[in-house]
Amino acid sequence: MLTLVLQVEKTVLPGQTDALETAARAVLAILGDERSVGEGEWAVAMRDWQNAKIRKVVRRARGAEWRRAAALPGITVTGAAAVVRVFPPVPVDEVPKDLAKLQVAGTDLEEAEEPPAPTAGVPVLWVNPGLTMSTGKTMAQVGHGAHLAWFDLSDVARKAWCEAGFALAVRTATPARWKELLASGLPVVQDAGFTEIDPGSHTVIAEHPALRGRG
Repeated sequence: MLTLVLQVEKTVLPGQTDALETAARAVLAILGDERSVGEGEWAVAMRDWQNAKIRKVVRRARGAEWRRAAALPGITVTGAAAVVRVFPPVPVDEVPKDLAKLQVAGTDLEEAEEPPAPTAGVPVLWVNPGLTMSTGKTMAQVGHGAHLAWFDLSDVARKAWCEAGFALAVRTATPARWKELLASGLPVVQDAGFTEIDPGSHTVIAEHPALRGRG
């Protein structure tokens, strides 16, 4: 299981889209990190995890909780205001206690204003407009979407995305747009249904320019 922790302080709350985009970039950051490949220190754990189920869980922390989490091996990714730390995957029963005790449920953020249309050419993770999910749940789902896109990209495309700082956008599709995306052949996240939504629900579609037209 891959754990992501969102920093949520009492006086500073990131916006929903900022948190979602930062979580997706955090997943890509650990996938592309040199410690996750070849003979890197996280490589075996990453391979074992990706060869099983790419389960992800999002927790939240503040104050001393955050400082303890930030001291553990991992990568911190920052957005406009959002801060997310991602940790190398471990079996469910081996999650470090400073992470395991952090809360999962109840992470819900608001949007100060409607996000603008995505910049042309930037990969977009489209969220299903027909589902209701908490911020934490949606963060995990867009992380899955980014991960599936990474699986399908060539080494050249992965390198280019890495060099671009894993630029991406997260937006909720319109119903009509969602229908088009489902028929596009792009990577689709199908949730296992452990929490919040029904098993088999399609949650996110990853639209990366390098994957367009493949199907």
